[in-house]
Amino acid sequence: MLNRRNLVLAATAAILLPAAACAQPAPAPAAERFSPTRFSVEVQGSGPDVILIPGLTAGRDVWAQAVAAVPGYRYHLVQIGGFAHEPVRGNAGTGPVAAPVAAEIARYIAANRLKSPAVVGHSMGGVVAMMLAARHPASVGKLMIVDILPDPSVGYGSSSAALRPFADSILGALSGTPEGRRTIGSLMAQFGGVEAAEGSDPDVVARATHELATTDLTPELPRIAAPVTVLYVADPQGVRSPEQTDRLYAAAYAGAHPSALTRIPDSGHMIMYDQPARFARELKAFLAR
Repeated sequence: MLNRRNLVLAATAAILLPAAACAQPAPAPAAERFSPTRFSVEVQGSGPDVILIPGLTAGRDVWAQAVAAVPGYRYHLVQIGGFAHEPVRGNAGTGPVAAPVAAEIARYIAANRLKSPAVVGHSMGGVVAMMLAARHPASVGKLMIVDILPDPSVGYGSSSAALRPFADSILGALSGTPEGRRTIGSLMAQFGGVEAAEGSDPDVVARATHELATTDLTPELPRIAAPVTVLYVADPQGVRSPEQTDRLYAAAYAGAHPSALTRIPDSGHMIMYDQPARFARELKAFLAR
């Protein structure tokens, strides 16, 4: 015979037990759906993931020889909007370029569930790679920086702090006037070749150049958890001897505890073009570590 208490318990069980029997485990969270707006990516090959980031005005084709020479990896070839015929898209407007690109690459890594990818950045791409590794340390498995300093202006005998007033004063003139745009085009042709001058957006280049001139990542280097490899070349202007350049890079990257710091002889800034076989050997060794 059911008393009041048993009646309540029986009614509760009748309601809850069928629901419990039908309950299913909560589904795993879906991967983030994310399409970058500040860069595009081409994926080539299969194997461990490697993200390749080119420099100012450059396109993903700078890595073509290296990718062909070092198979066995899944390469994610980044191309920044506004450079080398890539549509500007999310890089339009005002403000920095490198830092937002680094933040989007972190989202790309998370959205695609890449596990500790190796990241390689040349020149401005190296600055982006350092920002990524310092500000999102869990996203990067290992890091290779190609011919750029944490404070790029130091390579020209100055500093980001010293250059900032000058860089701030000329930014608007460079990107906001026809004469300034012609100046940017001339600089791109001089340092990046005619195709870079024709295929890169002057506004994006001006803002990225300003950002490089006023950025010093030295204080952020200790946040980088990944092992760091640095390739660099001797001063092409001959202002510093190769030995002085060695000391400059060793001091600049001391905070990152680099696992390898290597000067590439007989090469200009574009090591991938000037010394393709040597660059491929260094890349292969870096990825195998």
